[in-house]
Amino acid sequence: MFGLIGHLTSLEHAQAVARNLGYPEYAEQDLDFWCSAPPQIVDNITVTSVTGQKIEGRYVESCFLPEMLASRRIKAATRKILNAMAHAQKHGINITALGGFSSIIFENFNLEQFGQVRNIKLEFERFTTGNTHTAYIICRQVEQASQRLGIELSKATVAVCGATGDIGSAVCRWLDKRTEVGELLLIARDRDRLQNLQEELGRGKIMSLEEALPQADIVVWVASMPKGVEIDPTVLKRPCLLIDGGYPKNLASKIQHPDVYVLNGGIVEHSLDIDWKIMQIVNMDVPARQLFACFAESMLLEFEKLYTNFSWGRNRITVEKMEQIGQVSVKHGFRPLLV
Repeated sequence: MFGLIGHLTSLEHAQAVARNLGYPEYAEQDLDFWCSAPPQIVDNITVTSVTGQKIEGRYVESCFLPEMLASRRIKAATRKILNAMAHAQKHGINITALGGFSSIIFENFNLEQFGQVRNIKLEFERFTTGNTHTAYIICRQVEQASQRLGIELSKATVAVCGATGDIGSAVCRWLDKRTEVGELLLIARDRDRLQNLQEELGRGKIMSLEEALPQADIVVWVASMPKGVEIDPTVLKRPCLLIDGGYPKNLASKIQHPDVYVLNGGIVEHSLDIDWKIMQIVNMDVPARQLFACFAESMLLEFEKLYTNFSWGRNRITVEKMEQIGQVSVKHGFRPLLV
């Protein structure tokens, strides 16, 4: 059995979902309440591969909200993730994906040091961040969407915002080794990590966001931010492809401008309907078939009976592992979202 640990995008979103799911006691509560709310299994899932194989899964709502980070409630945030992991393990789930901020919190606050949650000793091999599959899907979106828009990668400048993160660094490695991308612009907060990445790649220009945007044909946004940002479309090139790989989506408003195309990054479509209700809650356009690539990674590992933390730790994603999960993704009927 596979598991998905997720969270909602805001307090307002959480209140609305609680009402829809039949938890009226959660629907009118403030952030203090959500800081103490326990994890819940709120969905049973059945996925059918194009090979005919069927698997079962559970969705664990962690009750974490991005406002907890924005308001510096770090202890509440870390407790949420650890409790959700313990809840998944207690219910016998073999491999569970840490979705959205779950993996970011785990890595940034070194939660691996807290191996005991009450009477449960966490078995970390039961968990995966899903970042390898997410990085692979974003790279395929870059390759395929750019071709549709007539952007030739060999002549294109690609800016990666969040380049030193787990997903961002993997995207940079893939674009460097598996494409003929013309120029890479590296954007992140930590200058030392940027320089280390630049040395590893042997290429790439370190820039601020303001410097990079007017030069970029493609912008890959994988920075981890609890709040969205506004981008002035008038500073962008034409055409320009923006791939927003954040959750919640970091580009706070839809950019309505001719020749500027915004694509939801890190989203896959399955060839067959999935029996679940959770993707309606997170407002997917086609909730029976569309999902986060990180969630799909745990499904792929369950299909392949690879019960291992396939994606784990910061900056350990290799191009070879991206290719491996990519082959399994195609095998079982997943493809990158391109509209």
